[in-house]
Amino acid sequence: MSIPNTRRFKITSPDGTQTATVVAVLPKGIDVDAYLADVRSRYDWKAHSEMIARQFKVRVGQQKQKKAK
Repeated sequence: MSIPNTRRFKITSPDGTQTATVVAVLPKGIDVDAYLADVRSRYDWKAHSEMIARQFKVRVGQQKQKKAK
């Protein structure tokens, strides 16, 4: 189930190499551009890049061993 009134925003890192999705419920009459600028400046891009690296980490030495008959 999803929460009604939520909106997804895609923000980019200051250097422009990474993107992240932010889900937020915004009140009526708020300046969306100012909100996104604030979120972009407060977002922890270092932790985001570490999470992406950990998620797609190539594991070495975990090959399946053959059974000896």
